[in-house]
Amino acid sequence: MNDNVNAYQNILELIGNTPLIKLNRIVEGFKGDYYAKFEAFNPGHSNKDRIAFHIIEEAERRGILKPGDTIIETTSGNTGFSLAMVSIIKGYDCILAVSSKSSKDKINMLSAMGAKVHVCPANVPTDDPRSYYEVAKRLHSEIKESIYINQYFNELNLEAHYRSTGPEIWKQTKGQITHLVASSGTGGTISGCARYLKEQNPEIQIIGVDAYGSVLKKYHETQELDLNEIYPYRIEGLGKNLIPTATDFDSIDRFVKVTDEESAHTARNITRSEGIFVGYTSGAAMQAVNQLAEENFFEKNSKVVIMFPDHGSRYMSKIYSEDWMEEQGFFDSDHESQNHIEYINETAKK
Repeated sequence: MNDNVNAYQNILELIGNTPLIKLNRIVEGFKGDYYAKFEAFNPGHSNKDRIAFHIIEEAERRGILKPGDTIIETTSGNTGFSLAMVSIIKGYDCILAVSSKSSKDKINMLSAMGAKVHVCPANVPTDDPRSYYEVAKRLHSEIKESIYINQYFNELNLEAHYRSTGPEIWKQTKGQITHLVASSGTGGTISGCARYLKEQNPEIQIIGVDAYGSVLKKYHETQELDLNEIYPYRIEGLGKNLIPTATDFDSIDRFVKVTDEESAHTARNITRSEGIFVGYTSGAAMQAVNQLAEENFFEKNSKVVIMFPDHGSRYMSKIYSEDWMEEQGFFDSDHESQNHIEYINETAKK
């Protein structure tokens, strides 16, 4: 029997080394060159594969995680999917506390991956016992031989991107990158990349993308947590109502806030103009670029890398649903429905 089969040993070997894709039509007329770091090429279809694998491997190395243990985490969906995937391969149970703001697609996928899912109300204070933070903490205290990943306050979140995503971007751009634009939620992706890239070239500008209703931008500017900034918003995996220690605010040069509506339409525009099927936070990152371009922030020699964190298939019941977009009031004279589905009458005569 020939043992020299060209195959990966398991799905986890596919994590990382995602492509950099030049953007063309959606940046037409902008100064500079623009590239998407398309993280949907990870096997779990998001950048969260990187932290799930790294944190679990490090916990194993330190002896914190042992066979048969349970992995517990708070998630808006993507981290949970990645943890469930890694848990399957490594033989762990996985319990996830998920925000009700997460799309039904994400929640169903978590269950399909064998995770036990607790859906928690999104618009409650972080210290409310019903919040997904508190539910995860409670489960961790109740279940012996469990670990709580705690991505918002885990330095390994940042380290995963410092070791992988940042070096990939530097290598792929041959050191020519001038700007990195990335949505900030836990802050692990933007901070890890920023630390690595600024070590190579301190002049690289790191732009964080925040949501209206989140506290991150103002905290970056004032070092104060302003609870008056907090109100419900729709974008998943972007912004926060607390300050994650996984965010290195000193490595970020500027934050830009984007709206739910514009981010949704921009994600759809990316898909229809570039053929890259992106998620909601990718639209948010691209919308920040649009706003910066309007300010003449970029120059003709700019080489801008934009993080596209996940795949559009996770938002079929949200931004790619005409009904959901209509319910949110996102269609108007500037943004009309793009429904091109036509059903042929099955009962019509031949």
